[in-house]
Amino acid sequence: MNRINPAKLRQSKWTAVTPLKREKHFLITDVEYEEDGTVIACTLEAVLSKTAYQIDWQSLKDADKWQFGWK
Repeated sequence: MNRINPAKLRQSKWTAVTPLKREKHFLITDVEYEEDGTVIACTLEAVLSKTAYQIDWQSLKDADKWQFGWK
C-alpha cells in the first residue's frame, strides 16, 4: 500500500506496474480540493503521449497497480 499525502499530490510522479498503450510514466497535473481539504478529482497525464486521464486518487494507494516515482 502506497502512502499518499493529498496536500503533496500535485506534480507527483507515478509508474504504472502494468503499462497500458505503452504508457508507463505519469505525472499528476491537476488536483481539485473541497473547502475542507479533501480531494475531489485528480488528473493523471502520461509523460510520453501527454494524454490526460481523470482518476480516483485513492487508486494510487494500490501497490499492485502503481509505484511512487519513476522506476
